[in-house]
Amino acid sequence: MTEMQNLYLLVPLAPLAGALIAGLFGWLIGRAACHWVTILGVLVSFVASIAIFQDVLAGHTFNGSVYTWLTTGETRFEVGFLIDRLTTLMMLVVTFVSLMVHIYTIGYMAEDPGYQRFFSYISLFTFSMLMLVMSNNFVQLFFGWEAVGLVSYLLIGFWYTRPTAIYANLKAFLVNRVGDFGFLLGIGLVLAYFGTLDYAAVFAQAPQMASHTISLFEGQTWSLLTVICILLFIGAMGKSAQFPLHVWLPDSMEGPTPISALIHAATMVTAGIFMVARMSPLFELSETALSVVMVIGAITALFMGFLGVIQNDIKRVVAYSTLSQLGYMTVALGASAYSVAIFHLMTHAFFKALLFLAAGSVIIGMHHDQDIRNMGGLRKYMPITWITSLIGSLALIGTPFLSGFYSKDSIIEAVGLSHLPGSGFAYFAVVTGVFVTAFYSFRMYFLVFHGKERFSLHAAHGHDSHGHGGAPHESPWVVTFPLVMLAIPSVVIGYMAIEPMLFGNYFSGAIFVSEHHHAMAELASEFHSAASMALHALTTLPFWLALAGVGSSWFFYMKRPDIPAMIKQRFSLIYSILERKYGFDEFNDWFFAGGARLVGRFLWKGGDVAVIDGFFVNGTARMVGWISSLVRQFQTGYIFHYAFAMIIGVFVLMTLFVKG
Repeated sequence: MTEMQNLYLLVPLAPLAGALIAGLFGWLIGRAACHWVTILGVLVSFVASIAIFQDVLAGHTFNGSVYTWLTTGETRFEVGFLIDRLTTLMMLVVTFVSLMVHIYTIGYMAEDPGYQRFFSYISLFTFSMLMLVMSNNFVQLFFGWEAVGLVSYLLIGFWYTRPTAIYANLKAFLVNRVGDFGFLLGIGLVLAYFGTLDYAAVFAQAPQMASHTISLFEGQTWSLLTVICILLFIGAMGKSAQFPLHVWLPDSMEGPTPISALIHAATMVTAGIFMVARMSPLFELSETALSVVMVIGAITALFMGFLGVIQNDIKRVVAYSTLSQLGYMTVALGASAYSVAIFHLMTHAFFKALLFLAAGSVIIGMHHDQDIRNMGGLRKYMPITWITSLIGSLALIGTPFLSGFYSKDSIIEAVGLSHLPGSGFAYFAVVTGVFVTAFYSFRMYFLVFHGKERFSLHAAHGHDSHGHGGAPHESPWVVTFPLVMLAIPSVVIGYMAIEPMLFGNYFSGAIFVSEHHHAMAELASEFHSAASMALHALTTLPFWLALAGVGSSWFFYMKRPDIPAMIKQRFSLIYSILERKYGFDEFNDWFFAGGARLVGRFLWKGGDVAVIDGFFVNGTARMVGWISSLVRQFQTGYIFHYAFAMIIGVFVLMTLFVKG
């Protein structure tokens, strides 16, 4: 193997080694050694990713097998790496955010008895995600896909003595299985019709398969690629929490805050977005699939944003924000603006991880109270958390010159230029979403950091993790350092990266866009420079909508807090619908869980009680009892009764033999 191939292997294996040492020997080596070994593993991975990134920029890509673990007929199941510009970008994002989360965890989980176990899990998660993004075949993709699902299950239910945490991780696991079933069917169809699971071989055959049809039901034919793409996208709907498989993500806030940042900002939930971008040579051949992707993304972007407006748990506000932003990325994929979706994935990873970690810092400062109604005026107590939260919120709402602006505005413009069915609704959803995002983001910001203090200074909320009560306090440096490090790219990365990523040839060879879909080409013709784009935005509708969202949240929650209460009372029906999250949880509990219980009860009553116990077990016993009661009549003790029975028996036997 070459030196670079050894480096490719080092990227996923370093976090895996850290996870194994912390997980298996954590009890032996102690807390400090656990966090050092796992942080070192992720740091090695990050440094190696930088070296690989520079090598790829120099023009050295790699696509090959590292290890063959099974051969059946003509099909080979391999561990292989595809190292191109899309992969290296994801590697940098995953390893950097993971490194910041590892450092942050030292402060956040300081008093937790499961300290070593937690570090083992987050390192294992990093390994799983890296295997997913580096894969060059569908089997390894599926391995990484399932591994991140498993580790997220372990992390969401990390505090396993809480019934809510156990309910949340089971919910996440089951909802993801629904998506993964579709994903597996899609991979099965690829193997059945393409005869290979290697990306490059599948993509090379895709144009010839564009006209191929299959019959799923009698008399109905479907385009093969449309069916494959929609099935693969069902997998993305589960992992990237798209409507209607979004229900698991808000509940997953039951896990500790560091994993909210790691799983639900930068890595696991973006796996579906990455996968669709990687599959662009397939999706570009099916406009039906692209329309489905766009409409599902638009519904998620708009309607999940509405739910963020009424949340009072600081982490859940950020969780609904994640759902909404994932919807934006999905809309971009549907508009064939894959590079914009990945660009937003990258910028979002930084500012959303920042917002989650800042929320965790507030939770530490507030002695583990998460209700924003009990906060207020924290700016003077937590200055670093305050300023980094403000940067994250401004990036999220698309403030010109900040990173979120460049990616978010590019999505809105790309959707506006799309001519696919559903693009009109998608454009309305992403534009309206700008106001909604600004409103709920700054509602949280104002309620937490400004206004009058709504907490007691005399330990009204118990004690913090260090046993201190009293006033809120700034978090230790291991918590604030990652906030500052994430705030820097949240400000500058969009300005620096927009030109090469969207309008340069950064993704050439990694992402394919059909000549029939010219949204990106039209965007490129309008783009002059990052600075002029930001200045021009000051005259556009999204900027004024964002400004209106911030202004109205300031007016409602700082100046006239009586108005939201009045609106809540006046529009109690709408509030009730939002509070019940559109009834999805009730429907799932009634239809799927209730239906499963009904089927189970029928099988128990009909199968177990009636057939197995009633007929076979008890029926056999009753039959033996009935025969015994007949035979008992002849057991009288009189010799002439026995002789009579013997004569009758001989007569019956002779009759049978004579007949034979």
